[in-house]
Amino acid sequence: MIILYNLPEIIEVINTAIMSKMIKEKPDWLRVKAPNSQGYSETRSIVESYGLNTVCHEAACPNIGECWEKKHATFMILGSVCTRSCRFCNVQTGRPDLLDPHEPEKVANAIHKMNLNHAVITSVDRDDLDDGGAEHFANCIKAIRQVNDNITIEVLTPDFLHKKNAVNVIIDAKPDVFNHNIETVPSLYNKIRPGARYFNSLNLLSTVKQSDPTIFTKSGIMVGIGEDDDEVLQVMDDLRAADVDFMTIGQYLQPSEKHAAVDRFVTPDQFDFYARMGRVKGFSMISSSPLTRSSYHADKDFHELREAAKQRRNVS
Repeated sequence: MIILYNLPEIIEVINTAIMSKMIKEKPDWLRVKAPNSQGYSETRSIVESYGLNTVCHEAACPNIGECWEKKHATFMILGSVCTRSCRFCNVQTGRPDLLDPHEPEKVANAIHKMNLNHAVITSVDRDDLDDGGAEHFANCIKAIRQVNDNITIEVLTPDFLHKKNAVNVIIDAKPDVFNHNIETVPSLYNKIRPGARYFNSLNLLSTVKQSDPTIFTKSGIMVGIGEDDDEVLQVMDDLRAADVDFMTIGQYLQPSEKHAAVDRFVTPDQFDFYARMGRVKGFSMISSSPLTRSSYHADKDFHELREAAKQRRNVS
């Protein structure tokens, strides 16, 4: 028996395997220490004692060690199971959990125990709920303020696709920052974020600002997932057209083999370029670095954002 091998195909397979291995090897600027500090352990203990979820843990955030050491955590409400199946996200997909009616109070008490000045609340997508979980978000905001009226609150919400007036429920609860991530460029939505619609997300952010200009709006994208620089700059323009105040840009990292592969590791110099362009385009604040995530340094960034807004008002 004679087996004929197609040499060019073999070479292509070998090269693909080599490139795949290379692309998964993180460069030095993406390497972080394993979480093992006392502060990390204390934060983990508080989170577990209230039976709460965090996006830090569920999404395998690389900054968890640094943030939890400082007792900063982003609480993930509405359960730990998402109704969407985005190709970039590590959160479990499937039949959603039952809502915990006591979750708002648990979140508020955990935040109080951590002695936070700035709280960040996010959630899974809940397409199964009539309002997408908007009322639950509002209840969390109210519960946190009942415990500490001086705390500032940032929400990172789903897109509430086909959930008419859901966003208004959260607007009426008056968070200090309304964050909704655009996640990637329009050309990659079908591949990376198939359950979402790019212009729906832009409209959501625009609606918040038009309804209550005192609420800061924020959005972010991942890079290194298949976009090009012109597309990144166009997203910046689209977000500014929606009057978004604050943009975050960070490196996409592949959570597992079943998720979308990393296309490239964007260099720190390129992230600096994005930051410069963002300032030119008019964002009050932009955070752009390999390890930037939606709520990374959120407390510090909020204070800087508020100061930048004050300065703009004084100039005008």
